[in-house]
Amino acid sequence: MERLLMDKLLQWKNSTYRKPLILKGVRQVGKTWILKEFGRRYYENTAYFNFDENMEYKQFFETTKEVDRILQNLMLASGQKILPEKTLIIFDEVQDCPNVINAMKYFCENAPEYHIVCAGSLLGIALAKPSSFPVGKVNFMQIDPMTFTEFLLANGDENLVSYLNSINTIEPIPDAFYNPLYEKLKMYYVTGGMPEPVLMWTKERDVEAMQEALFGIINAYERDFAKHPDISEFPKISMIWKSIPSQLARENKKFIYKVVKEGARAREYEDALQWLVDARLVHKVYRSTAPGLPISAYDDLSAFKIYLVDVGLLRRLAQLAPTAFGEGNRLFTEFKGALSENYVLQTLVTQFEVMPRYWSQNNPPYEVDFIIQRENDIFPVEVKAELNTKSRSLKKYVELFGDKIKLRIRFSMDNLKLDEDVLNIPLFMADQTDRLIGMALKQYKGRL
Repeated sequence: MERLLMDKLLQWKNSTYRKPLILKGVRQVGKTWILKEFGRRYYENTAYFNFDENMEYKQFFETTKEVDRILQNLMLASGQKILPEKTLIIFDEVQDCPNVINAMKYFCENAPEYHIVCAGSLLGIALAKPSSFPVGKVNFMQIDPMTFTEFLLANGDENLVSYLNSINTIEPIPDAFYNPLYEKLKMYYVTGGMPEPVLMWTKERDVEAMQEALFGIINAYERDFAKHPDISEFPKISMIWKSIPSQLARENKKFIYKVVKEGARAREYEDALQWLVDARLVHKVYRSTAPGLPISAYDDLSAFKIYLVDVGLLRRLAQLAPTAFGEGNRLFTEFKGALSENYVLQTLVTQFEVMPRYWSQNNPPYEVDFIIQRENDIFPVEVKAELNTKSRSLKKYVELFGDKIKLRIRFSMDNLKLDEDVLNIPLFMADQTDRLIGMALKQYKGRL
């Protein structure tokens, strides 16, 4: 199984400015696997320490700040050798070990020759807490669910990936590539990008095992909800989590607290929601009042949409059976828009530094699914689950903000094309959005 993050890890290894690395990512997204694989490929040996399995290792960081002593204790306790430059040191499940995280400061200042990575499933929560965190002394990296490109690689479709990567002009994709990519995308909606369900499908073609793997991941997340320091928040987190399919199934996907529970108010539930955001189990997309820079300056904090970390988990949480993805199935048709929007958001989050927003207005109602900031430009984005690509909202957006728009982006099942200032991206090319926008801007300028 190939993960594209491996290239970033290699850049970190070879960087002159390398600091201890903190790898963030939700439970079962593949943190431990990629770090061990990285160690296997690029180091003489790997020294792996799991602070959940061996809680006694925490003491080594509580009794001293001397790096040499910490390393000596770890080597003696584990029987693993640790050599500068040649050993990858992995500290896993450190989310409940503030002393381990704080010790990265001393490694950075006094022993930069050691290559250290810290990982943990709820690190986003841990890092959100006020503590003596080693600011400026660590590098950060995020591992997200497998992209559609990574799914294709896992499925043995290197030829399709090579074809997609070879595209250097905006023009229709031949049916010989288009049709299999569309079919694979439908399967990706079923499995999502969590490594275990993907493996169950790509290697075993076992739908039942894939379903079970997704169910197991959801259960593991729901057990994590109980780790909130205020136990009264636990049922609130659970209710928000379980409401997400219902929130996204609505025509207007703005998050409404009364969908969580009748009579629920923001002030009662906002801490619980923030916990899910900090854990990166959900993405929070604010409404933007106008396409200005920086995009965050135009946030309407009272209106937002919530998406799940992974489209496969959303499908499983919505209890939509894999068989629903056959042609003409009513259930799939009704929920396809929500799945497509979640999928697109997933890909945008990995490609652009700034979290996307959305735009809407009432009376009459218009809504543009996302707006994205790319360098110093802002682009409106529409997501269509099918070939029907007409959009009243995108036209209205142009009427209001036309002078600020270089390009409009539309994701659909229509083919790749540039229609005046509208770039149509087939849904299966969402991973390529950043690159395609760059190509389209050059082409569109060339036409003017």
